[in-house]
Amino acid sequence: MQGLMQDTPLTLPHFFRRAEQLFPDKEIVTATAAGRERRTYGEWAERTRRLGGVFDALGLSADARVGTFAWNTARHLELYFAAPCTGRVLHTLNIRLFPEQLTYVVNHAEDEVVFVDRSLAALLWPLIETFETVRHVVVMDDGAGEVPAAGGGGGPEVHDYEELLGAAEAVEFDVADENRAASMCYTSGTTGNPKGVVYSHRSTWLHTVGVMTADSLGVSERDVILPVVPMFHANAWGLAHASVAAGSGLVMPGPDLSPPALAALIEQERVTVAAGVPTIWMGVLPELAGRDLSALRAIPCGGSAVPRALSEDYRAQTGLPILQAWGMTETSPVASICRIKSTLADQDEDALADLRASQGLVSIGVDFRVVGPDLDPVAWDGESRGELQVSGPWIAATYYDDERAGESFTDDGWLRTGDVATVSPEGYLRLVDRTKDVVKSGGEWISSVELENEIMGHPKVAEAAVIGVSHRKWGERPLACVVVKPGEELTKEEVLAHLEGRIASWWTPDDVVFIDEVPKTSVGKFSKKDLRSRFEGHVLPTDAG
Repeated sequence: MQGLMQDTPLTLPHFFRRAEQLFPDKEIVTATAAGRERRTYGEWAERTRRLGGVFDALGLSADARVGTFAWNTARHLELYFAAPCTGRVLHTLNIRLFPEQLTYVVNHAEDEVVFVDRSLAALLWPLIETFETVRHVVVMDDGAGEVPAAGGGGGPEVHDYEELLGAAEAVEFDVADENRAASMCYTSGTTGNPKGVVYSHRSTWLHTVGVMTADSLGVSERDVILPVVPMFHANAWGLAHASVAAGSGLVMPGPDLSPPALAALIEQERVTVAAGVPTIWMGVLPELAGRDLSALRAIPCGGSAVPRALSEDYRAQTGLPILQAWGMTETSPVASICRIKSTLADQDEDALADLRASQGLVSIGVDFRVVGPDLDPVAWDGESRGELQVSGPWIAATYYDDERAGESFTDDGWLRTGDVATVSPEGYLRLVDRTKDVVKSGGEWISSVELENEIMGHPKVAEAAVIGVSHRKWGERPLACVVVKPGEELTKEEVLAHLEGRIASWWTPDDVVFIDEVPKTSVGKFSKKDLRSRFEGHVLPTDAG
Protein backbone atom coordinates (compact mmCIF):
# COMPACT_ATOMS: atom_id res chain seq x y z
CA MET A 1 0.00 0.00 0.00
CA GLN A 2 1.28 3.46 -0.94
CA GLY A 3 0.81 6.68 0.99
CA LEU A 4 -1.64 9.27 -0.29
CA MET A 5 0.40 12.44 0.24
CA GLN A 6 1.06 15.16 -2.31
CA ASP A 7 4.32 14.67 -4.19
CA THR A 8 5.75 18.17 -3.77
CA PRO A 9 9.39 18.65 -4.83
CA LEU A 10 11.78 19.82 -2.13
CA THR A 11 13.25 22.90 -3.79
CA LEU A 12 14.73 26.20 -2.60
CA PRO A 13 12.00 28.56 -3.93
CA HIS A 14 9.90 27.34 -0.98
CA PHE A 15 12.37 28.83 1.53
CA PHE A 16 12.67 32.02 -0.50
CA ARG A 17 8.90 32.59 -0.72
CA ARG A 18 8.50 31.85 2.98
CA ALA A 19 10.94 34.62 3.94
CA GLU A 20 9.43 36.97 1.37
CA GLN A 21 5.84 36.45 2.53
CA LEU A 22 6.12 35.85 6.27
CA PHE A 23 9.17 37.86 7.38
CA PRO A 24 9.46 40.88 5.06
CA ASP A 25 10.39 43.22 7.93
CA LYS A 26 13.24 41.12 9.38
CA GLU A 27 16.70 42.60 8.80
CA ILE A 28 19.90 41.57 7.07
CA VAL A 29 22.79 43.70 8.35
CA THR A 30 26.04 43.85 6.38
CA ALA A 31 29.23 45.37 7.78
CA THR A 32 31.03 47.31 5.04
CA ALA A 33 34.00 49.65 4.83
CA ALA A 34 31.54 52.57 4.90
CA GLY A 35 29.46 51.31 7.83
CA ARG A 36 26.61 48.87 8.35
CA GLU A 37 24.03 48.50 5.60
CA ARG A 38 20.53 47.37 6.60
CA ARG A 39 18.10 45.63 4.29
CA THR A 40 14.81 43.92 5.06
CA TYR A 41 13.92 40.50 3.75
CA GLY A 42 11.23 42.20 1.66
CA GLU A 43 13.82 44.43 -0.02
CA TRP A 44 16.24 41.52 -0.35
CA ALA A 45 13.57 39.34 -1.99
CA GLU A 46 12.67 42.00 -4.54
CA ARG A 47 16.34 42.46 -5.45
CA THR A 48 16.87 38.70 -5.63
CA ARG A 49 14.00 38.32 -8.11
CA ARG A 50 15.51 41.08 -10.27
CA LEU A 51 18.87 39.34 -10.07
CA GLY A 52 17.17 36.37 -11.70
CA GLY A 53 16.25 38.78 -14.50
CA VAL A 54 19.92 39.84 -14.72
CA PHE A 55 20.89 36.24 -15.47
CA ASP A 56 18.42 36.19 -18.35
CA ALA A 57 19.64 39.57 -19.65
CA LEU A 58 23.25 38.31 -19.64
CA GLY A 59 22.18 35.33 -21.72
CA LEU A 60 23.24 32.71 -19.20
CA SER A 61 22.31 29.16 -20.10
CA ALA A 62 19.53 27.32 -18.28
CA ASP A 63 21.96 25.48 -16.01
CA ALA A 64 24.78 28.02 -16.00
CA ARG A 65 27.35 27.85 -13.26
CA VAL A 66 27.31 31.23 -11.50
CA GLY A 67 30.63 31.94 -9.81
CA THR A 68 30.90 34.17 -6.73
CA PHE A 69 34.12 35.67 -5.36
CA ALA A 70 32.78 37.50 -2.37
CA TRP A 71 32.62 38.05 1.37
CA ASN A 72 29.59 37.34 3.56
CA THR A 73 27.15 40.09 2.51
CA ALA A 74 23.49 40.62 1.67
CA ARG A 75 24.44 40.73 -2.03
CA HIS A 76 26.09 37.34 -1.73
CA LEU A 77 22.87 36.07 -0.13
CA GLU A 78 20.96 37.38 -3.17
CA LEU A 79 23.16 35.20 -5.35
CA TYR A 80 22.72 32.26 -2.96
CA PHE A 81 19.04 32.14 -3.92
CA ALA A 82 18.74 33.78 -7.35
CA ALA A 83 21.02 31.22 -9.00
CA PRO A 84 19.38 27.98 -7.80
CA CYS A 85 15.84 29.42 -7.81
CA THR A 86 16.18 30.10 -11.57
CA GLY A 87 17.59 26.63 -12.22
CA ARG A 88 21.20 27.80 -12.39
CA VAL A 89 24.00 26.49 -10.18
CA LEU A 90 25.66 28.69 -7.55
CA HIS A 91 29.41 28.13 -7.51
CA THR A 92 31.09 29.78 -4.52
CA LEU A 93 34.79 30.40 -5.19
CA ASN A 94 37.20 30.22 -2.27
CA ILE A 95 39.01 33.57 -2.21
CA ARG A 96 41.96 31.97 -0.42
CA LEU A 97 42.80 29.32 -2.99
CA PHE A 98 46.14 29.47 -4.76
CA PRO A 99 45.79 31.20 -8.17
CA GLU A 100 46.34 28.01 -10.16
CA GLN A 101 43.69 26.23 -8.07
CA LEU A 102 41.21 29.05 -8.63
CA THR A 103 41.78 28.88 -12.37
CA TYR A 104 41.31 25.11 -12.21
CA VAL A 105 37.96 25.21 -10.40
CA VAL A 106 36.52 28.00 -12.59
CA ASN A 107 37.44 26.11 -15.74
CA HIS A 108 36.50 22.68 -14.38
CA ALA A 109 33.06 23.90 -13.31
CA GLU A 110 32.70 25.87 -16.59
CA ASP A 111 31.53 29.06 -14.90
CA GLU A 112 29.81 31.46 -17.32
CA VAL A 113 29.89 34.49 -15.03
CA VAL A 114 31.76 35.55 -11.90
CA PHE A 115 30.34 38.06 -9.41
CA VAL A 116 33.16 39.72 -7.46
CA ASP A 117 33.28 42.18 -4.56
CA ARG A 118 35.17 45.34 -5.50
CA SER A 119 37.47 44.85 -2.51
CA LEU A 120 38.53 41.49 -4.01
CA ALA A 121 38.81 42.58 -7.66
CA ALA A 122 42.58 43.01 -7.48
CA LEU A 123 42.91 39.33 -6.50
CA LEU A 124 40.71 38.10 -9.33
CA TRP A 125 41.76 40.36 -12.20
CA PRO A 126 45.19 38.82 -12.94
CA LEU A 127 43.45 35.46 -13.49
CA ILE A 128 40.54 36.53 -15.68
CA GLU A 129 42.33 35.79 -18.94
CA THR A 130 42.95 32.21 -17.73
CA PHE A 131 39.21 31.57 -17.36
CA GLU A 132 38.09 29.66 -20.44
CA THR A 133 34.29 29.82 -20.17
CA VAL A 134 33.64 33.07 -18.28
CA ARG A 135 31.81 35.58 -20.50
CA HIS A 136 30.86 38.14 -17.86
CA VAL A 137 32.40 39.60 -14.71
CA VAL A 138 30.05 41.55 -12.46
CA VAL A 139 31.55 43.89 -9.84
CA MET A 140 29.68 44.40 -6.56
CA ASP A 141 30.67 47.67 -4.88
CA ASP A 142 31.35 46.90 -1.22
CA GLY A 143 32.97 50.25 -0.52
CA ALA A 144 36.66 49.46 -0.81
CA GLY A 145 39.32 48.59 -3.36
CA GLU A 146 39.78 49.52 -7.00
CA VAL A 147 38.74 47.70 -10.15
CA PRO A 148 41.84 47.25 -12.32
CA ALA A 149 41.77 48.65 -15.83
CA ALA A 150 40.36 46.29 -18.44
CA GLY A 151 42.86 44.46 -20.60
CA GLY A 152 42.78 43.97 -24.32
CA GLY A 153 39.72 43.01 -26.35
CA GLY A 154 38.24 39.55 -26.36
CA GLY A 155 37.94 39.12 -22.60
CA PRO A 156 34.79 38.88 -20.51
CA GLU A 157 32.42 41.85 -20.38
CA VAL A 158 32.66 43.79 -17.12
CA HIS A 159 29.45 45.06 -15.51
CA ASP A 160 28.34 46.95 -12.41
CA TYR A 161 26.01 44.92 -10.19
CA GLU A 162 23.68 47.74 -9.20
CA GLU A 163 23.38 49.03 -12.78
CA LEU A 164 22.39 45.56 -14.00
CA LEU A 165 19.93 45.15 -11.14
CA GLY A 166 18.35 48.55 -11.79
CA ALA A 167 17.66 47.69 -15.41
CA ALA A 168 16.39 44.15 -14.84
CA GLU A 169 12.85 42.81 -14.57
CA ALA A 170 11.87 40.64 -11.62
CA VAL A 171 11.26 36.98 -12.45
CA GLU A 172 9.22 34.20 -10.92
CA PHE A 173 11.06 31.37 -9.18
CA ASP A 174 9.97 27.83 -9.91
CA VAL A 175 12.08 24.67 -9.90
CA ALA A 176 10.17 21.44 -10.48
CA ASP A 177 12.97 18.88 -10.13
CA GLU A 178 14.26 18.45 -6.57
CA ASN A 179 17.29 16.55 -7.86
CA ARG A 180 18.40 19.45 -10.02
CA ALA A 181 21.80 20.87 -9.03
CA ALA A 182 21.47 23.89 -6.74
CA SER A 183 25.07 24.75 -5.93
CA MET A 184 28.58 23.45 -6.02
CA CYS A 185 31.59 23.89 -3.80
CA TYR A 186 35.12 22.59 -4.26
CA THR A 187 37.18 21.07 -1.48
CA SER A 188 40.12 23.12 -0.23
CA GLY A 189 42.60 21.08 -2.25
CA THR A 190 45.26 20.31 0.37
CA THR A 191 46.46 17.45 -1.85
CA GLY A 192 46.09 17.81 -5.62
CA ASN A 193 43.44 19.89 -7.33
CA PRO A 194 40.22 20.66 -5.42
CA LYS A 195 37.32 18.27 -5.96
CA GLY A 196 33.83 19.47 -6.84
CA VAL A 197 30.81 18.62 -4.70
CA VAL A 198 27.42 19.26 -6.32
CA TYR A 199 24.45 19.80 -4.01
CA SER A 200 20.89 19.22 -5.19
CA HIS A 201 17.82 21.21 -4.20
CA ARG A 202 16.65 18.14 -2.28
CA SER A 203 19.90 17.68 -0.36
CA THR A 204 20.06 21.38 0.52
CA TRP A 205 16.39 21.42 1.59
CA LEU A 206 16.85 18.42 3.88
CA HIS A 207 20.14 19.71 5.31
CA THR A 208 18.50 23.06 6.04
CA VAL A 209 15.67 21.43 7.97
CA GLY A 210 18.25 19.28 9.79
CA VAL A 211 20.17 22.39 10.89
CA MET A 212 16.93 23.89 12.19
CA THR A 213 16.18 20.97 14.53
CA ALA A 214 16.57 21.66 18.25
CA ASP A 215 19.35 19.12 18.75
CA SER A 216 21.36 20.58 15.87
CA LEU A 217 21.84 24.37 15.63
CA GLY A 218 18.16 24.98 16.36
CA VAL A 219 17.90 27.98 14.02
CA SER A 220 14.59 29.79 14.54
CA GLU A 221 12.82 33.03 13.68
CA ARG A 222 13.84 34.45 17.07
CA ASP A 223 17.55 34.16 16.25
CA VAL A 224 20.01 36.72 14.97
CA ILE A 225 22.68 34.73 13.15
CA LEU A 226 26.29 35.84 12.60
CA PRO A 227 27.94 33.46 10.12
CA VAL A 228 31.63 34.23 10.50
CA VAL A 229 32.30 31.01 8.60
CA PRO A 230 32.66 32.13 4.95
CA MET A 231 29.79 31.72 2.52
CA PHE A 232 32.41 30.41 0.07
CA HIS A 233 33.22 27.50 2.37
CA ALA A 234 30.82 24.55 2.73
CA ASN A 235 27.65 26.63 2.36
CA ALA A 236 28.42 28.72 5.46
CA TRP A 237 27.53 25.56 7.41
CA GLY A 238 23.97 25.82 6.16
CA LEU A 239 23.31 29.01 8.12
CA ALA A 240 22.53 31.17 5.08
CA HIS A 241 19.81 28.80 3.92
CA ALA A 242 18.50 28.09 7.43
CA SER A 243 18.28 31.79 8.35
CA VAL A 244 16.17 32.54 5.28
CA ALA A 245 14.01 29.45 5.82
CA ALA A 246 13.37 30.34 9.46
CA GLY A 247 13.14 34.11 9.02
CA SER A 248 16.07 34.73 11.36
CA GLY A 249 17.82 38.06 11.50
CA LEU A 250 21.19 37.94 9.76
CA VAL A 251 24.41 39.82 10.49
CA MET A 252 26.94 39.57 7.67
CA PRO A 253 30.49 40.48 8.78
CA GLY A 254 31.82 41.46 5.34
CA PRO A 255 35.62 41.66 4.96
CA ASP A 256 36.58 42.79 8.47
CA LEU A 257 36.98 39.59 10.47
CA SER A 258 39.23 41.15 13.08
CA PRO A 259 38.46 40.21 16.69
CA PRO A 260 37.38 43.75 17.73
CA ALA A 261 35.01 44.02 14.75
CA LEU A 262 33.40 40.64 15.41
CA ALA A 263 33.06 41.28 19.14
CA ALA A 264 31.36 44.61 18.39
CA LEU A 265 28.90 42.98 16.00
CA ILE A 266 28.00 40.29 18.54
CA GLU A 267 27.27 42.86 21.22
CA GLN A 268 25.70 45.69 19.23
CA GLU A 269 23.50 43.60 16.93
CA ARG A 270 22.34 41.33 19.78
CA VAL A 271 23.60 38.20 18.00
CA THR A 272 22.21 34.92 19.32
CA VAL A 273 24.24 32.45 17.24
CA ALA A 274 27.80 33.19 16.09
CA ALA A 275 29.57 30.49 14.08
CA GLY A 276 33.23 30.26 13.11
CA VAL A 277 36.39 28.14 13.16
CA PRO A 278 38.61 27.73 16.27
CA THR A 279 41.26 30.19 15.08
CA ILE A 280 38.59 32.91 14.86
CA TRP A 281 37.31 32.26 18.38
CA MET A 282 40.85 32.16 19.81
CA GLY A 283 41.30 35.75 18.66
CA VAL A 284 37.84 36.98 19.66
CA LEU A 285 37.88 35.71 23.25
CA PRO A 286 40.01 38.53 24.77
CA GLU A 287 37.75 41.11 23.08
CA LEU A 288 34.62 39.87 24.84
CA ALA A 289 35.59 41.00 28.33
CA GLY A 290 33.12 43.50 29.75
CA ARG A 291 30.70 43.30 26.81
CA ASP A 292 26.96 42.65 27.06
CA LEU A 293 26.59 39.19 25.52
CA SER A 294 23.26 38.38 27.13
CA ALA A 295 21.58 37.69 23.77
CA LEU A 296 24.13 35.03 22.77
CA ARG A 297 22.85 31.45 23.12
CA ALA A 298 25.28 29.36 21.04
CA ILE A 299 28.81 29.55 19.62
CA PRO A 300 29.02 26.81 16.98
CA CYS A 301 32.57 25.94 16.03
CA GLY A 302 33.93 23.52 13.44
CA GLY A 303 36.49 23.14 10.70
CA SER A 304 38.93 21.48 13.09
CA ALA A 305 38.79 20.00 16.58
CA VAL A 306 38.03 22.54 19.29
CA PRO A 307 40.60 22.42 22.11
CA ARG A 308 38.93 21.67 25.41
CA ALA A 309 40.79 24.61 26.95
CA LEU A 310 39.28 27.02 24.43
CA SER A 311 35.76 25.75 25.05
CA GLU A 312 36.18 26.06 28.81
CA ASP A 313 37.68 29.55 28.47
CA TYR A 314 34.49 30.58 26.65
CA ARG A 315 32.36 29.01 29.36
CA ALA A 316 34.25 31.01 31.98
CA GLN A 317 34.03 34.26 30.00
CA THR A 318 30.52 34.08 28.52
CA GLY A 319 28.76 31.30 30.39
CA LEU A 320 28.59 29.37 27.11
CA PRO A 321 31.05 26.66 26.15
CA ILE A 322 31.87 26.24 22.47
CA LEU A 323 29.24 24.16 20.65
CA GLN A 324 31.36 21.76 18.65
CA ALA A 325 30.13 20.65 15.22
CA TRP A 326 31.67 18.40 12.61
CA GLY A 327 31.26 18.14 8.88
CA MET A 328 32.93 18.41 5.51
CA THR A 329 32.25 19.99 2.13
CA GLU A 330 31.02 16.53 1.15
CA THR A 331 28.47 16.44 4.01
CA SER A 332 26.75 19.78 3.15
CA PRO A 333 28.38 20.16 5.81
CA VAL A 334 26.77 19.60 9.23
CA ALA A 335 26.97 15.91 10.12
CA SER A 336 27.27 15.96 13.92
CA ILE A 337 26.69 18.32 16.85
CA CYS A 338 27.89 17.94 20.41
CA ARG A 339 24.72 18.30 22.43
CA ILE A 340 24.76 16.73 25.89
CA LYS A 341 22.15 13.99 26.31
CA SER A 342 19.76 14.58 29.19
CA THR A 343 20.83 11.21 30.60
CA LEU A 344 24.42 12.47 30.86
CA ALA A 345 23.76 16.00 32.14
CA ASP A 346 24.26 15.20 35.83
CA GLN A 347 27.97 14.39 35.43
CA ASP A 348 30.58 16.58 37.09
CA GLU A 349 31.93 19.58 35.17
CA ASP A 350 35.20 17.87 34.31
CA ALA A 351 33.38 14.96 32.63
CA LEU A 352 31.04 17.36 30.83
CA ALA A 353 33.98 19.45 29.60
CA ASP A 354 35.59 16.31 28.21
CA LEU A 355 32.35 15.32 26.49
CA ARG A 356 31.92 18.80 24.98
CA ALA A 357 35.37 18.42 23.42
CA SER A 358 34.09 15.54 21.28
CA GLN A 359 32.33 15.86 17.93
CA GLY A 360 29.10 14.69 19.52
CA LEU A 361 26.17 12.78 18.09
CA VAL A 362 25.50 12.40 14.37
CA SER A 363 22.73 14.59 13.02
CA ILE A 364 19.32 13.14 12.33
CA GLY A 365 19.41 11.97 8.71
CA VAL A 366 23.06 10.90 8.85
CA ASP A 367 24.23 7.31 9.29
CA PHE A 368 27.78 6.57 10.37
CA ARG A 369 30.17 3.72 10.97
CA VAL A 370 33.70 3.59 12.35
CA VAL A 371 35.53 0.70 10.76
CA GLY A 372 38.88 -1.02 10.51
CA PRO A 373 40.72 -1.76 7.25
CA ASP A 374 38.36 -4.66 6.42
CA LEU A 375 35.23 -2.55 7.13
CA ASP A 376 34.73 -4.38 10.41
CA PRO A 377 33.02 -2.04 12.91
CA VAL A 378 35.18 -1.06 15.89
CA ALA A 379 33.85 -1.43 19.42
CA TRP A 380 31.90 1.47 20.92
CA ASP A 381 34.24 1.72 23.86
CA GLY A 382 35.69 5.20 23.40
CA GLU A 383 39.12 3.69 22.74
CA SER A 384 39.01 1.54 19.59
CA ARG A 385 39.92 3.52 16.50
CA GLY A 386 38.96 3.33 12.87
CA GLU A 387 38.00 5.41 9.87
CA LEU A 388 34.76 7.37 10.12
CA GLN A 389 32.43 6.77 7.17
CA VAL A 390 29.04 8.39 6.62
CA SER A 391 25.99 8.17 4.37
CA GLY A 392 22.71 10.00 4.07
CA PRO A 393 20.52 12.26 1.91
CA TRP A 394 22.86 15.25 2.14
CA ILE A 395 26.11 13.30 1.78
CA ALA A 396 27.92 13.39 -1.57
CA ALA A 397 27.72 10.25 -3.69
CA THR A 398 30.68 11.16 -5.91
CA TYR A 399 32.69 14.15 -7.15
CA TYR A 400 31.96 16.23 -10.21
CA ASP A 401 33.75 14.89 -13.29
CA ASP A 402 36.71 13.56 -11.28
CA GLU A 403 38.61 10.30 -11.74
CA ARG A 404 39.68 10.38 -8.06
CA ALA A 405 36.15 9.74 -6.76
CA GLY A 406 36.87 6.04 -6.24
CA GLU A 407 39.43 6.88 -3.55
CA SER A 408 36.84 8.56 -1.32
CA PHE A 409 33.83 6.25 -1.58
CA THR A 410 33.45 2.62 -0.59
CA ASP A 411 32.07 -0.04 -2.91
CA ASP A 412 28.80 0.04 -0.97
CA GLY A 413 28.45 3.81 -1.36
CA TRP A 414 29.67 5.29 1.94
CA LEU A 415 31.82 8.44 2.07
CA ARG A 416 35.28 7.78 3.46
CA THR A 417 35.89 10.90 5.52
CA GLY A 418 39.60 10.37 6.09
CA ASP A 419 39.04 10.99 9.80
CA VAL A 420 40.21 8.56 12.46
CA ALA A 421 37.55 8.34 15.19
CA THR A 422 36.41 6.56 18.33
CA VAL A 423 32.82 6.03 19.49
CA SER A 424 31.79 6.10 23.13
CA PRO A 425 29.23 3.63 24.51
CA GLU A 426 26.70 6.50 24.35
CA GLY A 427 27.40 7.05 20.64
CA TYR A 428 29.57 10.16 20.90
CA LEU A 429 32.09 10.55 18.10
CA ARG A 430 35.57 11.79 18.85
CA LEU A 431 37.90 12.56 15.96
CA VAL A 432 41.42 11.71 17.02
CA ASP A 433 43.17 12.55 13.76
CA ARG A 434 43.14 12.63 9.99
CA THR A 435 44.39 9.39 8.46
CA LYS A 436 47.10 11.41 6.72
CA ASP A 437 48.12 13.29 9.91
CA VAL A 438 48.25 10.49 12.48
CA VAL A 439 51.79 9.78 13.73
CA LYS A 440 52.66 6.15 13.02
CA SER A 441 55.21 5.14 15.64
CA GLY A 442 56.43 1.57 15.95
CA GLY A 443 53.25 0.20 14.43
CA GLU A 444 51.01 2.18 16.81
CA TRP A 445 49.07 5.38 16.14
CA ILE A 446 49.59 8.62 18.05
CA SER A 447 46.83 11.22 17.71
CA SER A 448 48.28 14.56 16.65
CA VAL A 449 44.94 16.23 17.48
CA GLU A 450 44.86 14.99 21.07
CA LEU A 451 48.46 16.04 21.59
CA GLU A 452 47.73 19.50 20.17
CA ASN A 453 44.72 19.96 22.42
CA GLU A 454 46.73 19.06 25.51
CA ILE A 455 49.59 21.39 24.56
CA MET A 456 47.15 24.25 23.86
CA GLY A 457 45.86 23.77 27.38
CA HIS A 458 49.11 25.35 28.62
CA PRO A 459 48.36 28.95 29.62
CA LYS A 460 51.35 30.32 27.70
CA VAL A 461 50.53 28.54 24.40
CA ALA A 462 48.61 30.36 21.65
CA GLU A 463 48.66 27.58 19.03
CA ALA A 464 50.25 24.16 18.63
CA ALA A 465 50.46 21.66 15.80
CA VAL A 466 51.98 18.18 15.94
CA ILE A 467 53.46 16.34 12.96
CA GLY A 468 55.26 13.07 12.47
CA VAL A 469 58.99 13.26 11.75
CA SER A 470 61.05 10.41 10.35
CA HIS A 471 62.81 8.21 12.92
CA ARG A 472 65.19 5.31 12.14
CA LYS A 473 63.89 3.01 14.89
CA TRP A 474 60.22 3.91 15.23
CA GLY A 475 59.39 5.02 11.70
CA GLU A 476 57.90 8.29 12.95
CA ARG A 477 57.90 10.23 16.19
CA PRO A 478 55.91 13.36 17.13
CA LEU A 479 57.35 16.86 16.78
CA ALA A 480 55.44 19.66 18.53
CA CYS A 481 55.39 23.02 16.75
CA VAL A 482 54.38 25.64 19.31
CA VAL A 483 53.38 29.31 19.09
CA VAL A 484 53.85 31.20 22.38
CA LYS A 485 51.39 33.87 23.43
CA PRO A 486 52.65 37.46 22.99
CA GLY A 487 54.67 38.65 25.94
CA GLU A 488 55.24 35.15 27.34
CA GLU A 489 58.36 32.99 27.46
CA LEU A 490 58.24 29.20 27.27
CA THR A 491 60.78 26.39 27.12
CA LYS A 492 60.70 22.92 25.68
CA GLU A 493 61.03 21.48 29.17
CA GLU A 494 57.94 23.38 30.36
CA VAL A 495 55.87 22.04 27.45
CA LEU A 496 56.92 18.45 28.11
CA ALA A 497 56.37 18.82 31.85
CA HIS A 498 52.83 20.07 31.16
CA LEU A 499 52.08 16.84 29.26
CA GLU A 500 53.18 14.53 32.08
CA GLY A 501 50.22 12.57 33.35
CA ARG A 502 47.96 13.94 30.61
CA ILE A 503 48.99 11.52 27.85
CA ALA A 504 50.53 8.07 27.52
CA SER A 505 54.25 8.47 28.16
CA TRP A 506 55.19 7.00 24.77
CA TRP A 507 53.13 9.73 23.08
CA THR A 508 55.44 12.43 24.46
CA PRO A 509 56.90 14.50 21.59
CA ASP A 510 60.56 13.78 20.94
CA ASP A 511 61.15 17.48 20.35
CA VAL A 512 59.50 20.89 20.62
CA VAL A 513 60.16 23.72 18.19
CA PHE A 514 58.89 27.26 18.62
CA ILE A 515 57.47 29.01 15.54
CA ASP A 516 55.91 32.43 14.91
CA GLU A 517 52.65 31.07 13.48
CA VAL A 518 51.09 27.77 12.49
CA PRO A 519 50.48 27.94 8.72
CA LYS A 520 46.81 27.76 7.73
CA THR A 521 44.93 26.30 4.79
CA SER A 522 42.52 28.34 2.67
CA VAL A 523 39.71 27.59 5.14
CA GLY A 524 41.67 28.36 8.31
CA LYS A 525 42.73 24.86 9.33
CA PHE A 526 46.28 24.06 10.44
CA SER A 527 48.33 23.15 7.37
CA LYS A 528 50.26 20.05 8.45
CA LYS A 529 51.44 19.67 4.86
CA ASP A 530 53.39 22.95 5.08
CA LEU A 531 54.84 22.02 8.47
CA ARG A 532 55.93 18.59 7.22
CA SER A 533 57.67 20.25 4.29
CA ARG A 534 59.35 22.82 6.55
CA PHE A 535 60.64 20.24 9.05
CA GLU A 536 61.27 17.39 6.64
CA GLY A 537 64.97 17.23 7.52
CA HIS A 538 64.54 17.87 11.24
CA VAL A 539 66.71 15.53 13.33
CA LEU A 540 65.08 14.47 16.58
CA PRO A 541 67.27 14.28 19.69
CA THR A 542 66.36 10.59 20.06
CA ASP A 543 67.54 9.90 16.52
CA ALA A 544 70.80 11.83 16.48
CA GLY A 545 74.19 10.24 16.17
